[in-house]
Amino acid sequence: MVEEALAGKVAIITGASSGQGAAEAKMFVAQGAKVVLTDINPSGQALAETLGSNAVFIEHDVSDLTSWEQVTSAAVDAFGTIDVLVNNAGVHRPGTIEVTDLEMWDFHYRVNQLGCFLGMRAVLGIMKAAGKGSIINISSGAGQDNIPGYFAYATTKWAVCGMTKLASSELAPLGIRVNAVLPGIIDTPMLHGTNTAERIAFYDTIIPLGRRGTPDEIAAAVSFLASDAASYVTGAQLLVDGGIG
Repeated sequence: MVEEALAGKVAIITGASSGQGAAEAKMFVAQGAKVVLTDINPSGQALAETLGSNAVFIEHDVSDLTSWEQVTSAAVDAFGTIDVLVNNAGVHRPGTIEVTDLEMWDFHYRVNQLGCFLGMRAVLGIMKAAGKGSIINISSGAGQDNIPGYFAYATTKWAVCGMTKLASSELAPLGIRVNAVLPGIIDTPMLHGTNTAERIAFYDTIIPLGRRGTPDEIAAAVSFLASDAASYVTGAQLLVDGGIG
């Protein structure tokens, strides 16, 4: 049954205080998982408390190696192991290459790309010892298409797709699956916080299904890849974009 799809699994979900990450955390717990929610925003503590004893929150900077060591240790202390990692944390600021300075480039790189790499490295030893694991990296539709005006953001999301493909090949012999989810236009605080109303209105005109996606629809794709129903799926780049791609 769907509600038991993740029973017994322990997951770390980054960027879980709001938006897609919060939806993923709620769905994972509803499907039987124990979840470590992490975010640089401490408001995730309140969400974890509403989810009960199967959820804990840790304030976490995904671009910091020591912070990752603290998260993995806390996950093992709380729940015994780590079966699933969802590299969900991400940042977004629109801008062409002409207006992208070093600060803007580094801002995207450290969270979207470096954070994803550090996360995979952080859980590798535990998953290798167990002989199994599922890593889901959240990329973007911008990570496989030519969308002008998002230079730093799109570059890092292309990198996430590349890291996913390479890691899936290298880690498959260890029983560790690595997949990517590529959301399209999803109705989240990030969408509204980093785009003008005019740009969002334009987005609404290019979605073949005729509407924006919801965080729950991304969470459903992520939970499938985390589950044993996806036991033969690795290296996939799953578009969840209403048909744009």
